[in-house]
Amino acid sequence: MDNSIKALSEKTFWIASKNTWIDGLAIEQLQATADLPNMIKVVGMPDLHPGQGYPIGAAYLSHGLIYPVLIGSDIGCGMAFWQTDINLAKLSIDKLERRIGNIDQPDSRHNYNLGTIGGGNHFAELQKVSQVYNEQLFNHYQLNAKKLFLLVHSGSRGLGHAILQKQLARFGYQGLVENSPEALDYLAKHDNAVNFAILNRQIVAQRLMTNLNTQGHEVLNVCHNFLQKVTLAEQDYWLHRKGASSAMDEIVIVPGSRGDYSYLVKPIPSEDLLLSLAHGAGRKWRRADCKGKLENRYSVNDMMRTKLGSRVICADNSLIFEEAPQAYKSIDSVIESMQQANIITVIAQLTPILTYKTQGEN
Repeated sequence: MDNSIKALSEKTFWIASKNTWIDGLAIEQLQATADLPNMIKVVGMPDLHPGQGYPIGAAYLSHGLIYPVLIGSDIGCGMAFWQTDINLAKLSIDKLERRIGNIDQPDSRHNYNLGTIGGGNHFAELQKVSQVYNEQLFNHYQLNAKKLFLLVHSGSRGLGHAILQKQLARFGYQGLVENSPEALDYLAKHDNAVNFAILNRQIVAQRLMTNLNTQGHEVLNVCHNFLQKVTLAEQDYWLHRKGASSAMDEIVIVPGSRGDYSYLVKPIPSEDLLLSLAHGAGRKWRRADCKGKLENRYSVNDMMRTKLGSRVICADNSLIFEEAPQAYKSIDSVIESMQQANIITVIAQLTPILTYKTQGEN
C-alpha cells in the first residue's frame, strides 16, 4: 500500500501525505461511520474534516442500505467551471468588481432560491491560469489561458435542505433498505435535487456572465454530495459521497480557499479508494473559532484582499472571517496527497482574481 494511504481498520482508510493535516475528530467520525450497519468500506480524502456527526471529505460504501444523512442537506452540491470570453490582457479588476452586481436574490419564477450561490463555503470566483502542467490535456479540452475562467460552487439550496429535514423527521439517522418504498422515495427526491443543483450552478454562471457582459462555455459541472449505485467485483453497492468528487468524471476542479490556488485535474479511477477524489482544501478551523482567532489581527477590509492579490466581495462580516484562507488547509498538500496515491493527473493551476460570496441586501 502507498504510504500516503493510511488504514485504521480493515475497512477504514484515508489519504494523507506527510504534509497533510487531518483533525483527529475527523478520523474518529470516519471510524464511527465504518461501524454503521452494512457499511463495507470508508475512505477519507486528504481534505477530510469533522462534520455534524459524520466527517466531510469522504466516500462511504454500503451494501443493501442507503444512508441519506451521509449525503447531508446540500444534495448535489458541486463545482461548475466555465471558460469566459474575458481577455486576460485587458483585465481591469476594478471594472469587474463594479460590474459583477448582486445575484443574492433568486429568480422570482422559481422556488428554493434557484439561481443563487448560498452561504457557508459556497462562492463564485473569477480565475486565471497561472501554470499549465499538462499541455496535451489542456489543449485537448480546448482551454484558453488568455481568457478568464469562472468557478461556481453551489448546491441544491432550499430543496436539498427540505428533503433531509423530512427524512430526519420520519426516520432519524437510520439507513433505508434498498428497493423499499422509503428508499425509492428518497432516491427520486435525491435525483431531483442533484438535477436542481446542476441547473443552479448553470444559472448562477449565466447571471454573473450577463452582469459582466461576457459569454462563455461550460467546461465541467460535477457533484461532490451524492449517492450512486456502483458495481465492484460483480457485486452491487451504494456509494455515498460527502464532500468527495467522483473519479468517474472526465475532469474535475479542486479549489483551495479564496486565498489559494485551484487545480484542474484528470482523475485516475481507483476502486480501492472508492472511485473518489478530494473536493477542495478542507477546513482546518471550526467556523465558531475563526473570528476569535483573526479579528484582533485583521480588519474586515484586510479580509477583502488575499496574499495572491485577489479581491473578495462579502457583505457578511461574520462570513468573511468564517471563510478566511487561514481556516483552510493548503490546497497544495491535498493535491500532493492525491498525486502520491496516484488518483489524479494535474492539468493546470489557477489563481483567484475576484471571489463573490454575497453583496448583502439590495
